[in-house]
Amino acid sequence: MEQTIFLSGPEDTDRLGRWLGRRLAAGTLLALKGDLGAGKTSLTQGLARGLGVPDGCPVVSPTFTLANEYPGRVPLYHLDLYRLEGDELFEAGLDEYFFRGGVCVVEWAEKAEDDLPAPRLEIELHVESAGGRRAVLRSIGPDFEDLMKDLKSEWA
Repeated sequence: MEQTIFLSGPEDTDRLGRWLGRRLAAGTLLALKGDLGAGKTSLTQGLARGLGVPDGCPVVSPTFTLANEYPGRVPLYHLDLYRLEGDELFEAGLDEYFFRGGVCVVEWAEKAEDDLPAPRLEIELHVESAGGRRAVLRSIGPDFEDLMKDLKSEWA
């Protein structure tokens, strides 16, 4: 199942993240794709707030640390694969986060697409030439179909 929504600015990106964060359960894998500056980290920041990560806990891209962990209603595991090549996802042990019982967000998921387990929710972000972003959400496996239907109603 696939759905496309328009994010007019940072407020909409935050709104989408918070909306998802209030609904995602432990064990969810969220795969974020898109060019540099497309809003992957901004979406994750909204997601963190929706998951109940405290406001005093800054959510930043783990580009150099590879993984950040945040406390919330369920733990948030934030991975960044930008600097990884080949089997480094496994060599660094990052694949273990997929099964730790939190919500696992993977930025630059396209770099390890064949290695990511299903079910997962993929969100591909694109910068629009006229401004804003286009978010394409894909349910890989049946687990997110109800969520996608609810999002369609919410965003209409």
